[in-house]
Parts: sequence; structure tokens; C-alpha cells
Amino acid sequence: QVQLVESGGGMVQAGGSLRLSCAARTFSIYAMGWFRQAPGKEREFVAAIRRAGDSVYYEDSVKGRFTISRDNAKNTVTLQMNSLKPEDTAVYYCAAGSTYSTLAMEYDYWGQGTQVTVSS
Repeated sequence: QVQLVESGGGMVQAGGSLRLSCAARTFSIYAMGWFRQAPGKEREFVAAIRRAGDSVYYEDSVKGRFTISRDNAKNTVTLQMNSLKPEDTAVYYCAAGSTYSTLAMEYDYWGQGTQVTVSS
């Protein structure tokens, strides 16, 4: 069982930045992803990174604003979010899985989620 613990959510004005972190005890063998879910909407893909960190992928609306990275020595993955918009408001989840994927169903382990609120 892999436990994922997220941190770094909060409230920020539009145009601001937040940095989300996700820590796990067993980490380096998994691809990692970030997803988000806004009220009344389905969970959607945000970003993913391969186990070695040598490939990343982003959902179109966050390209150029968000950066996913990982430190396998520290068992952490981060999501740097810049130029935030009100439509980025959601609960953000990190996830770990054996497959580098944009699909939530491909990920086996999930964090508890952290709220990000962007005010206009």
C-alpha cells in the first residue's frame, strides 16, 4: 500500500502562484500524476511525470503555467502552479501508478486531496 500525502493548497488571487507537494514512502517505481476535481465536475487530468522524470505531459489548459517535477531521492513530486485563474479552483489530487497515463483509472494510489481556490 502506498500512502500519498499532499500539501501546499490554499487560496490565492488570480495571477498568483501556489506549489503543491506530494510525499510517499515508496515512490521511485511509480509514474506520478496530478488530477483535479471542481464542484459538480468529474475528476480531470492535470499533469503526469514518468518514473525517471524524463518525460512529462500536461493538460492543454495548464501548459505553460504549471510545472510537474519529482525528486526520487526525497520521494516527492511537486506541481508548481503559476498565473493561476479562477477556473483552476478545485481539489487537487496526486496519484501513483505503474503506467504513465492521463487516465485516472490507470493510477492505483491516491492522496486525500488539497483544496486550491483562486479568486478573481
